[in-house]
Amino acid sequence: MEELKELKERLEGERPAPWEELPDLALYMDQLISYMPRQLIRFEEGDALTSAMVNNYSKDGLLPRAAGKRYSQEHLASLTVICALKKVLTLKEMNVLLTAARDGNEGNRDLYDGFRTALDAALSDTAGRLDAETADGDLPSLALELALRSYADQLACARVVELIRRRQEGAAEQKKGRRGKE
Repeated sequence: MEELKELKERLEGERPAPWEELPDLALYMDQLISYMPRQLIRFEEGDALTSAMVNNYSKDGLLPRAAGKRYSQEHLASLTVICALKKVLTLKEMNVLLTAARDGNEGNRDLYDGFRTALDAALSDTAGRLDAETADGDLPSLALELALRSYADQLACARVVELIRRRQEGAAEQKKGRRGKE
């Protein structure tokens, strides 16, 4: 089936640009918006990034504020991560996860490199489950299998993010208690 072959090829081959290939000159909002579709696999125009979304991500603390209306490599990397995660996580869950991930990394480049590595593994794994020889009658079974894997992964992810949130709250309480004793 040609469509599955094309999907498999896209899952195997399309990846976000490595950090060093992200534009290293600051971009204005319209340039940022036009660059971002290259970063993730998209099939429809309806899920495109908008300037309102970028502004909301900044307002919610997921994305650093622009430097004088200009966006850097850090912004492009962060938006790539956000655009992928928004498919499965709420903004609140993303904030918990990204805060913890940033705390555990040397910087945004390390976080982005880790994201790219994990995304590569996930896309490759899913591509490996696709067979271009799948008959039309087997498509519902394939879609069900993929949907249930997504469901199971989302359940586990939500629980792990909740554990991270609890640990963050516990650490904040301990820090607050230490300040009270000083």
